[in-house]
Amino acid sequence: MTTEPSRDVPVRGSTLRDILAFADSGTVRLLLAPAGQDVAVRGVVFGDEEGTHSAEACAVLAVGPPVSSAEAVAPVREAAARGAGAVVLRETEGMPPAPEVLAAAEESGLALLTRAAWADWTDTAALLRSALSYSGTERAEEPPEEPDGTAGGLSALASAIAEYTGGAITIEDTRFRVLAHSATRPEADGVRRSTILGGRVPEWRVAELRRSGILHALWTSRDVIHRPAHGDSPERLIIAVRSGPEVLGSIWVAADGRSLSPQAPDALRRAAEVAAPHLVRHRLRESAAVRRHDHALRGLLHGRGDQRTHAWSLGLSPDAPCAVLVVERADGARPATDRTLDVLALQAASYRSTVLVLRERDRLLILLPVGDARDRDVVRMARELDALAVSLPGGVPVRVGAGSVVASALGAAASCEEAVLVARVLRERESRGRAEGEPRCATAAEAGPSLDVLRVLDAVRPLWEAGSGPVHDLVRTDLAAGGELVRSLAAYLDVSGDVARAAQRLVLHPNTLRYRLRRARERFGVDIDDPDTRLLLTLAVRLTAGTFSAES
Repeated sequence: MTTEPSRDVPVRGSTLRDILAFADSGTVRLLLAPAGQDVAVRGVVFGDEEGTHSAEACAVLAVGPPVSSAEAVAPVREAAARGAGAVVLRETEGMPPAPEVLAAAEESGLALLTRAAWADWTDTAALLRSALSYSGTERAEEPPEEPDGTAGGLSALASAIAEYTGGAITIEDTRFRVLAHSATRPEADGVRRSTILGGRVPEWRVAELRRSGILHALWTSRDVIHRPAHGDSPERLIIAVRSGPEVLGSIWVAADGRSLSPQAPDALRRAAEVAAPHLVRHRLRESAAVRRHDHALRGLLHGRGDQRTHAWSLGLSPDAPCAVLVVERADGARPATDRTLDVLALQAASYRSTVLVLRERDRLLILLPVGDARDRDVVRMARELDALAVSLPGGVPVRVGAGSVVASALGAAASCEEAVLVARVLRERESRGRAEGEPRCATAAEAGPSLDVLRVLDAVRPLWEAGSGPVHDLVRTDLAAGGELVRSLAAYLDVSGDVARAAQRLVLHPNTLRYRLRRARERFGVDIDDPDTRLLLTLAVRLTAGTFSAES
């Protein structure tokens, strides 16, 4: 993955000090700089292909051992041998740097930096390259940045859009926070005034837009959306700002006391293209905060680390009741599920400003602080996400499992564990052919005793896998031969020993099923009429359910 130093990053004015001043979000941290902080840094390269490319005066990202390991001495010395000006190693949370690594950097005169444990190499590289580009060219060529870190060009863009469209402009991110706006006229409606004064769209307004379908259209459309004037609310034009398929934010045009220009839609389309790199940069500057946020949320939901610290860093009151929902792709879902999950994440985040969403590989984990409605909030969100998934263009079904409301954010891990189990209940009902006509979402209460069954199965699985005897021999031998007998037993046990119903489910003649059941007794010595044997068989076929389907 080694890359040449970026050709568009100038040497002029780019120093280690510049990088540290730009990267002030905690993503990278300086451990030592034997040659001082004014050494030139002209590019960023990855160091996992030894000596393939020049690294002269570059910052080398060493993706191997962490700074806490003595094995990191080797990449430090390799970077120094290639003429690097600095080397970046990853931190291990709670672990100090290895003395040998510090000594190697000191001896070679190489600046040693670390990448935060919650960050990743892709964002670290992008941050450092942005720092070099900013220090080399942007100060001379672009307007100065505003105090909040948003490029001054975004405010200038808002003013230009206002001039071309004849309306009042707000440029917002995907959480409806205002990044820039044009001048507000005295005739501005109350929503615009409260949005600008509060720095974000009011929650009641976001809820209204969600109910009306405007947000659904915004996340899925690539063209200008027109909202006619209604009551005190003036005519509005809206367009999503995108980078490829990813939604970065939106631009809103309001006709404050005057008519919009006939060319306003065309101007807005061009403005969305111009705004995209600005919003990409804004997102890059926020990436460190997002990584820290996700690190804390992941720790809170999975019960890792200090739960009170995680809650505090996420802005959650430890005493606030909450619940966790899990949204996962359905089995066999098309790749479009990734896009569906992205839209569902945006929809969940718009439900309430305090909602926190964690995107994992094939699922979303949603932390929902609840108010007086408590359980009703959870049910409402679960059903809303389920309905939205299949209504999207090219949408695919998902499963939504909701954990119980817990009294405190410190108990979120328990609700998350339960939500995952509810999703497993839905998955098993599908695999056993019992989901037809049933919803694809459920709460812990709706999952019923199936939750406790899964907990029991998880607890006994190690005992089953380590055991032996006739039932074990039957299951292992038959699964190796295709699982015909185990499928038959699963169907038979699932209908409480009703041969006719089990045969119908298996699309067999009842006598064929009776013959298979006799084989279990005659070949393996398994007496299905014995209560203990029947219980063990029930556990066995449930524990091996992932290997076969009762419908196949």
